[in-house]
Order: sequence, then C-alpha cells, then structure tokens
Amino acid sequence: MKHYRKELWFEIPTRRAFINITPDVDICLKESGIKNGLLLCNAMHITASVFINDDESGLHRDYETWLERLAPHEPVSQYHHNTYEDNADAHMKRQIMGREVVVAVTDGKLDFGTWERIFYGEFDGRRKKRVLVKIIGE
Repeated sequence: MKHYRKELWFEIPTRRAFINITPDVDICLKESGIKNGLLLCNAMHITASVFINDDESGLHRDYETWLERLAPHEPVSQYHHNTYEDNADAHMKRQIMGREVVVAVTDGKLDFGTWERIFYGEFDGRRKKRVLVKIIGE
C-alpha cells in the first residue's frame, strides 16, 4: 500500500470564507500516483473546517446566515471563551461544519456524487492555517 501526505496552506484576509479546494486536492491526488484508495482531507486548526457540498454561491450565503444564527459573533461578551480573543463563535461554527472529509479514490479520480466539491471553511481568518491531505491506497 502506498501513502501520500501534503499540507495545503491558506491565509484568508477576511474573518469568514468558504473556499473550493477541490482543484488543490485533485493536484495532490495526481502527485500521489494512487489510483484506488481513500483520501482524508482535514482542517488542522480549531476554527476552520473542511466539508463537502455544492459550489453554489446562494448556498454559501445561506450557510453564513445559518451559522451566524446558531453561533453569532456578537456580542463577544456572551462567550466565556472570549477572554483574550473574540473567536468563540468560530470554534462553534467549526464544530457544526466538521473537521474532515474522506473521499473514495477510484481509477485515479475523486469518487464524488453529482455536484460534490471539497471546501475549506474559515471562521476566524486573517492568519495562516493548514489543511492536511492524506491519501492511502494502491
């Protein structure tokens, strides 16, 4: 069995964003030479997320609205965590959206359903963060 590991680095200039990282992950898969196996992609920071869904701007706006209702940023004083940082809401948003995805690799391609893409969700941006891509297989 072969394995491959790569870190993708992101520095989002805004507090929150959803970035389609499928092209980056596709490059990793090609570099790995693995044709059949499993690909793990996970956010290596506790205020960021990796998830799979549709690359549609209306859906992304809906996520933003929904997440803000569930874990509003302000007032920052509502959170016990916010003593020297104001990112408690980002931790909660990450918990909701998830840490990682696993995708089957078949014949050298990501084995997606219709419209599925991999996204990096940033909830406390303006600094460098990384995403791990780990692929195992033959």
